[in-house]
Amino acid sequence: MSDPIITVIPGDGIGPEVTDAVLGVLRAAGASLEYERQSAGVGAVATHGSPLPGETVDSIERNRVALKGPLATPSGSGFRSVNVAIRKTFDLFANVRPVRTILPGGRYEDIDLVLIRENTEGLYVGVEHFIGMERDPKAAAESVMITTRFGSERIVRFAFDYAAANGRGKVTLAHKANILKHTQGLFLEVGQRMAADYADRVAFEDRIIDATAMYLVLDPYRFDVLVMENMFGDILSDLMAGLVGGLGFAPAGNIGESHAVFEAVHGSAPDIAGQGVANPTGLLLSACLLLDHVGQGETATRIRDAVTTVIRDGTARTRDMGGNHGTSEFAAAVTGALA
Repeated sequence: MSDPIITVIPGDGIGPEVTDAVLGVLRAAGASLEYERQSAGVGAVATHGSPLPGETVDSIERNRVALKGPLATPSGSGFRSVNVAIRKTFDLFANVRPVRTILPGGRYEDIDLVLIRENTEGLYVGVEHFIGMERDPKAAAESVMITTRFGSERIVRFAFDYAAANGRGKVTLAHKANILKHTQGLFLEVGQRMAADYADRVAFEDRIIDATAMYLVLDPYRFDVLVMENMFGDILSDLMAGLVGGLGFAPAGNIGESHAVFEAVHGSAPDIAGQGVANPTGLLLSACLLLDHVGQGETATRIRDAVTTVIRDGTARTRDMGGNHGTSEFAAAVTGALA
């Protein structure tokens, strides 16, 4: 049986550097994968005339699995997020964001949490417009939050199934149903009803989103798996990354019924691009999620263990970890630590 082919999108800024480092570790670990490089983001506009070229979409469609570096998105004007476009194109409804303590000496130790974010609805559907008043065509702006029973059911079910499959004890549904009684009320209603189907395997609770944010800072150990709508999940997943050292340690997977894209969630960091100092850990851990997804979990575990060993022993640390090693040096150290 031939190795699965995955679409690789290096991305913008530091993306090509961290991607090359990650692919080197995957090869050294013996990952049974073939790679098909494609373009997206600001760089693709210059080379292909589009931030999401048709060739890239066709490649993901064909291969069904992709690994993507960071993509730059203009703020306020220009094209909309390519990340959002990819999620919508392939209906990648579940964003999986695990965070785990690797770098010692932070505010917390032994953090091990997973956030499951609904990826296709909420305010991020982009249904918005200006309202003109008194000769001002942009006197007001209005956005519409869209929540469907179908979308709510499939993301909540995904969260419960994930918890059950991975030996997790509790799912917390975070919401703002006390104020947004229709959109968030529907999401909460679905969660409460579905919890009964998993009562013998996974505990359930619901919490107001602002209280959830507070308790994630005060006592993150009270949580296990968290599920929430799109924008809330976007914000709190970054907060959770802060508990373990920042976005440089945060992997992510976007999962649909038939396709999956695994990505670095940190930015493209153009200020350090080309300097060889970027931390590739986030994308490397995302590649481990990809390996889990394609049935190569043993290889993923070996890589995770090597990353943990290198960072905790101080063998090699990039400057965001307080060290002075470069991207390639860190990747070489991880390769050397592979069991």
